[in-house]
Amino acid sequence: MADYSKIVGEIRQAFRTGKTKTYQWRREQLLQLYKLLEESSKEIEDALYKDLHKHRIEAIVFEIALVKNDLANAIDNLSEWMKPEKPPKNLLVAMDTLMIQPEPFGVSLVIGAWNYPIQLTLLPLIGAIAAGNCCVIKPSELAHNIAILLEKLINKYMDNESIRVVNGGVQETTALLKERFDQIFYTGNNVVAKIVMEAAAKHLTPVVLELGGKSPVYVDKGVDMLTVAKRLMWGKTCNSGQTCIAPDYVMCTAEVQNELIEKIRIVIDQFYDGNTATSECYGRIINDRHFQRVKSMLKSGDIVIGGNINEEERYISPTVIKDVKPIDTVMQSEVFGPVLPIMPVMNEDQAIDYINDGEKPLAMYIFSNNNKIVDKFLQQTSSGGVTVNDTVIHAGVMTLPFGGVGHSGTGSYHGKYSFDAFSHKRSVLKRSLAMDFINAVRYPPYTDRKLGVINFLTGKKPKRTGILSFLPFLPLVLFGAFLAFVYKVQYI
Repeated sequence: MADYSKIVGEIRQAFRTGKTKTYQWRREQLLQLYKLLEESSKEIEDALYKDLHKHRIEAIVFEIALVKNDLANAIDNLSEWMKPEKPPKNLLVAMDTLMIQPEPFGVSLVIGAWNYPIQLTLLPLIGAIAAGNCCVIKPSELAHNIAILLEKLINKYMDNESIRVVNGGVQETTALLKERFDQIFYTGNNVVAKIVMEAAAKHLTPVVLELGGKSPVYVDKGVDMLTVAKRLMWGKTCNSGQTCIAPDYVMCTAEVQNELIEKIRIVIDQFYDGNTATSECYGRIINDRHFQRVKSMLKSGDIVIGGNINEEERYISPTVIKDVKPIDTVMQSEVFGPVLPIMPVMNEDQAIDYINDGEKPLAMYIFSNNNKIVDKFLQQTSSGGVTVNDTVIHAGVMTLPFGGVGHSGTGSYHGKYSFDAFSHKRSVLKRSLAMDFINAVRYPPYTDRKLGVINFLTGKKPKRTGILSFLPFLPLVLFGAFLAFVYKVQYI
């Protein structure tokens, strides 16, 4: 096992030189990361196929291109992001300079995930670099080929005094978490997240946790069911369902359930030429443990589509289970696989109650043409994100923050939000030593007169609404009316 104290100590020394705080270093490292993806795309695609049977189109779209787009955005906007914000002033500080200065935390730890091992490791790294941090990267050992490749590529392209990859399993990660970091960014499950939080708490280290949960889908009546089936099953079968924001289960009326199942059957045949087992477009489960976990969920309800498995290949076909009940095994934990349970409900109110009885999910999907129903879900539930009439795609919009709430995570990132996630907002006030007589009201001895001046300089009242908002201007209006009257009397 590597000497993690030595590694973290060396990186901390690099941070203390101040080089990572400069615009030049940040931009250069972001450009190098972009170059890494440009020149190593084929190697990355091959490694993703070995680990996850991930089709090259999925590899390019969801891993490589998505990260490159985020990089380009960060490079183009870096100088603007680094500028201090200028907040409004009150009379007490009218002559002072106020600013909110983004500064790096220091040495960050990024613990990546195996299901999208490039995206979920490098997107946080972009934020860490853009904000001026040094970084230790711990890829998931479950995506073994990508983990080894990332270490090689980071060593080749990046500043190794400031950015390092540490590989290993549970033992190595446990040892790494004993070191003191200035921030920890973890993507994964709730069980490990609690371990990460416990380790961080020893040093009061801030954390960003990107987790998961059972992301619900509600399908309303009267929608284009074929389009719903396409968008639903695209989100469900990408990466063989191993996506943290994949649709986890569907709620709809019994009538809608029957129609939806028939359309899903058609869509799966269209997507995979009638045979997912031989299709190059369909992935595999990451390892035997996860295969057995997903397989155990096939005992729930009534399987109406799929249910086919091949243990040797870790293949599970797209599977739909109808008439699922809340007590069924498949409803007790996140599926994280290509199994879609459908649970009939009476109406949207029952669906909302079920969602609110559980933990807050990372995502929520509502298929409806009725804005009142959509608004009801938005107002009466909570989730990390929502997509209406589609699935997953909100996570690819870099102007939207991506993250969970409660059990599904804390903190958010993507685009500018990644920069913010890795930055401390430092409040700065600059004032002159001259004209100290202005400050006399704050010095003892205290008097009611001084208090009156302080209240005048710093006091703030809520803005009036309605007719009351007009009252402060009433004397001015009356004076204007008086002048108009005098003018009229004089000249008419």
